[in-house]
Amino acid sequence: MTDHALVALLAEIAAAMVPIGRGNIWMKNEASKQFWKVDLAPFQLAAIPVTGAQYAALAGKAMLEGDPRTPVTDVSWFDAIVFCNRLSEGAGLRPCYAIDGEAVQFDREANGYRLPLEAEWEYACRAGSREVRYGELDAIAWHGGNSAGRAHPVGGKAPNAHGLYDMIGNVWEWCWDLYDPDVYGEYRVFRGGGWLDAPHACRASCRRKSHPTFRIDDLGFRLARS
Repeated sequence: MTDHALVALLAEIAAAMVPIGRGNIWMKNEASKQFWKVDLAPFQLAAIPVTGAQYAALAGKAMLEGDPRTPVTDVSWFDAIVFCNRLSEGAGLRPCYAIDGEAVQFDREANGYRLPLEAEWEYACRAGSREVRYGELDAIAWHGGNSAGRAHPVGGKAPNAHGLYDMIGNVWEWCWDLYDPDVYGEYRVFRGGGWLDAPHACRASCRRKSHPTFRIDDLGFRLARS
């Protein structure tokens, strides 16, 4: 990637980062009916998921056919972690992740790009709402009932109160967190619902999981920073 292209990519991504103030949220494991409270420091979250064009520009991944503004998919949790570190290095920021094979350590003091914590994701998604989603489903999301069986360019539906697009629907989004390590080991969380899903999956509280090497055509990611 040329220096000019990197500068343009970094500027585009930096401009899309939305500040989210400190707060707290009650999380729920719907399977076990357990609740827990999480206090959150201020953070930033990208207004849109990482697009195919952005991912290809930095990672060299062949883009899917169609609009380059469609969210990147078929990326594993490990792929997303590596992308975050490369982006941080390109921006002259301290990378958040130390990667040793499949072992990843998270430096919470680093100022680089990273995946959101699961609690950050849900807090930002809700944007102060206690409803199952931040608006009427067809107005805010591409889902199984209106997507025509494919992902769509980012930003095509109404944003939430923070100005975040596609938090619900279009593609699921990897988070940093382990789902339930005592039961599922290394499985990581993803959130938000995708273009194939029924309304039940397209909710602020819906949690899904898979192995960090898992890739599928309705799963991408969104960038965060501390």
